[in-house]
Amino acid sequence: MNPIRITPQKAIEETTKFQQKLSAGLKTLRELDEVNYGVTDKEEVYREDKLVLYRFKGQNKPTAKIPLLISYALVNRPYMVDLQDDRSLVKNLLALGEDVYLIDWGYPDLSDRYTTLDDYINGYIRRCVDVVAKRHKVDKINLLGICQGGAFSLCFASIYPQKLKNLITMVTPVDFHTRDNMLARWVRNLDVDLFVDTLGNVPADLMNWCYLMLKPVRLNQQKYIGLVDILDDKVELENFLRMEKWIFDSPDQVGEAFRQFIKDFYQGNKLIEGGLKIGNKSVDLKNLDVPVLNIFAEQDHLVPPDASRALRGRIGTDDYTELAFKGGHIGIYVSGRAQREVPSAIHDWLAARA
Repeated sequence: MNPIRITPQKAIEETTKFQQKLSAGLKTLRELDEVNYGVTDKEEVYREDKLVLYRFKGQNKPTAKIPLLISYALVNRPYMVDLQDDRSLVKNLLALGEDVYLIDWGYPDLSDRYTTLDDYINGYIRRCVDVVAKRHKVDKINLLGICQGGAFSLCFASIYPQKLKNLITMVTPVDFHTRDNMLARWVRNLDVDLFVDTLGNVPADLMNWCYLMLKPVRLNQQKYIGLVDILDDKVELENFLRMEKWIFDSPDQVGEAFRQFIKDFYQGNKLIEGGLKIGNKSVDLKNLDVPVLNIFAEQDHLVPPDASRALRGRIGTDDYTELAFKGGHIGIYVSGRAQREVPSAIHDWLAARA
């Protein structure tokens, strides 16, 4: 291998180019408007505590007979599924004729400190499902659970299969003890009782830094070095800032729900090992007898593919489909490939079961 030779002339050229980028970047930054997110019109249809249930409005009337409810994770804001005009899972689903609803969990505060997984799953999700079903005069709806919201949806579907027509899980952890699950390894021996009793609600900044440290060089250094290359591109810079805004716009985590999720899912792996109870309801994946589409990302560093694939053979239905997406945990929502592949895959799968 030949060593890279940097001549004085080459160094001068690179330095000049860098200075030009910075100069152009200062001009671009002055021209930037406020970076917003959420491009699709929506209406509030239900509110309870911090939660708001929205129905999205497409340009055309939905053609799907069964509405689709999205249950997102608690750890990030759900507008990732409707980030911007050319990066919106919601917008693309609407264009295909789906009727899309979304649970926005809001921002918990100290008054929510003792909210439990029972409250989230047997309470909030169940009531949102009932609201959507009642609005459409149907007995069953379609549910799309994303990440932690997918784990919640699996629990819900095993407890209330009679309320669902179809279930879609997206980058959803099922087996929390796969060898490549770094998050699970970090919290395996955590004294979560001491942790929650000390902090109450878990600060969002603490959670964010844990996620960033999964890939410390890539997420804390390389992306900001790469930022120099797009400083003179207003559109790309706005895209970058919009993503940064989403990353750091995270809610605190409710103490009691966090305690149970770490103990029962990450430490006990009870979703597949058994013994999981949500309130007074037992969770047995074999009771989940509705069709399932399980979508996972092949380069996911938060939910490794094997953690999602573990769902196969553990549920009570033979109508099980897997979709492997070539991308990462975030790319599955916002990449160009995702816009082409994921919404149509969801729509086609649902249409085949209509």
